[in-house]
Amino acid sequence: MNSFVLWFREIDRTKLAAVGGKGVNLGELSRIAGIRVPEGFCVTTEAYKRTVSQNPEFNALLDRLSALKADDREGIGEISAQIRRLIEGTGIAADMAEEIARRLAELGEESAFAVRSSATAEDLPQASFAGQQDTYLNVRGKDAVLRHVSKCWASLFTDRAVVYRLQNGFDHRKVYLSVVIQRMVFPEASGIMFTADPVTSNRKVLSIDAGFGLGEALVSGLVNPDNYKVREGRIVDKKIPAKKTVVHAKGDGGTEVREIEPGRQNAQVLADEQILELAHLGRKIEAHFGRPQDIEWCLAGGELSILQSRPITTLFPVPENDGRMRIYVSFGHQQMMTDPIRPLGMSFFQFLAGNFPLRKAGGRLFWDVTHDLASPVGRRIVLSMMSKSDPLIVNAIRSLMRRKGFLSSLPRGKRSISMRTEGMSWALLFQIFKVYRKNDPAVVQDAVARCEASINELRQRIADVSGDGLFAFILEDQKQTKAMLYDPRGYGAIMAGVLASVWINSKMEKWLGEKSAADTLAQSVPNNVTSEMGLALLDVADVVRQHPAVIEYFHRAGDETFFADLAELEGGEEVARSLRAFLEKYGMRCSGEIDITRPRWNERPTALIPAILSNVKNFAPGARGVIFEERRQEAEQKEKELLSRLERLPGGRRKAKKTKRMISLLRNYIGYREIPQVRPRQALLDLQAGAAEGGRRSGGKGPPPGKGGRLLPVL
Repeated sequence: MNSFVLWFREIDRTKLAAVGGKGVNLGELSRIAGIRVPEGFCVTTEAYKRTVSQNPEFNALLDRLSALKADDREGIGEISAQIRRLIEGTGIAADMAEEIARRLAELGEESAFAVRSSATAEDLPQASFAGQQDTYLNVRGKDAVLRHVSKCWASLFTDRAVVYRLQNGFDHRKVYLSVVIQRMVFPEASGIMFTADPVTSNRKVLSIDAGFGLGEALVSGLVNPDNYKVREGRIVDKKIPAKKTVVHAKGDGGTEVREIEPGRQNAQVLADEQILELAHLGRKIEAHFGRPQDIEWCLAGGELSILQSRPITTLFPVPENDGRMRIYVSFGHQQMMTDPIRPLGMSFFQFLAGNFPLRKAGGRLFWDVTHDLASPVGRRIVLSMMSKSDPLIVNAIRSLMRRKGFLSSLPRGKRSISMRTEGMSWALLFQIFKVYRKNDPAVVQDAVARCEASINELRQRIADVSGDGLFAFILEDQKQTKAMLYDPRGYGAIMAGVLASVWINSKMEKWLGEKSAADTLAQSVPNNVTSEMGLALLDVADVVRQHPAVIEYFHRAGDETFFADLAELEGGEEVARSLRAFLEKYGMRCSGEIDITRPRWNERPTALIPAILSNVKNFAPGARGVIFEERRQEAEQKEKELLSRLERLPGGRRKAKKTKRMISLLRNYIGYREIPQVRPRQALLDLQAGAAEGGRRSGGKGPPPGKGGRLLPVL
């Protein structure tokens, strides 16, 4: 078989390196039963390689181009132009030209052809490269086709193509070009079809743009096309704007823009039956490729033909499911972490989450709330839980619920929040009632003591573990971590505080028009490790502010030698002691900490420097005590104000008494909600250090700050 030319029917997805993304997709399209594809062939990448690789001048120019940055537009423009002129001037070898001419004769040399570029890094699921190389329509005659093959090769080095490759990390030397030569169709109408709505990303809705004549009018923006939306075999929306121009093929080659006669400007381009037929073809093509597609089509002689299909690269991936309607909520956004999570981090978190329905997509975790929203009880629970953490999502869900038939379209199944959810039990309900009834702060102190004891036990157990035994240890430890997280005694205290917060916010808004009152009332509560952590960093700043040499060093500090460098500075030892004490208590934390692969502060102490320097600049010495007391007094004043206003209402004494009890519950228990998470955070830090150090621990207190290991490389 000739290595320079392949018919579409000879191409399948294994030929990507030979014919590029566009060529492979045309080959695959020609294999789908019931899909009409205009005949054609591909001039393979071997022809391009042979033409350019033996040219010393080309290779020298490519060396210069590869050394440029994407923002050096002047340099890119100059060198790219030289490369294009060189390629077009080289011409096509005689044996290649002969083979191309033979294929043109079989298709009918008098025919007109579309000559399109097809790069090996084009029309891929990861990057489309759409529009980066050139396309030529209505090319007539062997000589013109050969000339445009060279022009397509040269278009691999248009300024936009070069910049795109630099921005996306593609090596110029590893991207080759095939040329698609396809018999030209002269359509009455043409356009683009997306098998997933490009505006809403709804994969159930297919979107069709349609205009008269050649599709170049749509691509170039010369015309505002019709738009049709099809869902499950029904046309659900149509927009028919005025269309004043059309692109037609010229008799002697090339194209021209013409005015549409006034009587047709507002006409619907496709009849309804043609719209549905095209949508059916789109779903068939989507099923063949296994993902949503961006499809070029045309209508000629009453028959629909497919000119090209490529993956839609702008859609966010969805978790694997059964194909039914699903509603996913980003779990990371609920935790104020929008960055992707590494695979190990997702796996670890899912393991910790137990039977909670978390799904993976696009490097993120999603909570499947489908079955919850399908249930009246589940809807109330989900909306109540999210109303404080993510009101925008709540608004989006309510908007969906208002759509006709939406709730009835959701599949029924086991809710994610129910008595069968891990951590939920009748024992938990009993503990919540018990905490509410007794309102004894000692419950929290007992829970804190259990957490600290569990951490100390962990450190002792891991001291002698190393090698492969660490893997078994990690799995076994997760059982104890879950037991700590879901202990009904501690969990009951958390839920009592949360429920008190919900009650206060709801009632104060209803009775007094006061929104988010619990936020103020919960200031400076005991056992709030997150608030205490922020205040503790103010103490570190008080030590740092006394030593100008340390402040100057902080602007250029590095993690590898951080504490060694501090030891050389005046006041550095004092700062190091203060920071080590902070890290001993809070060093297991970091930004985006639900991803266990993120470096902890204990491993990257310089991450704290911006906050420390900000505290030095913006707060006076001794600010910790001042801020804590100010917030405590503000909470106390808010409580007095609310109770006073309530007592003036009808039934006010009863309402004030109930509110006072709820405020007491809030302040006694709301701070504790972060403490059970200290156990898995500290466990993670110790496990990482054990993995990196083979279980060799000193003093049972974990690795020295800044020296902690990473679990990721070990696993």
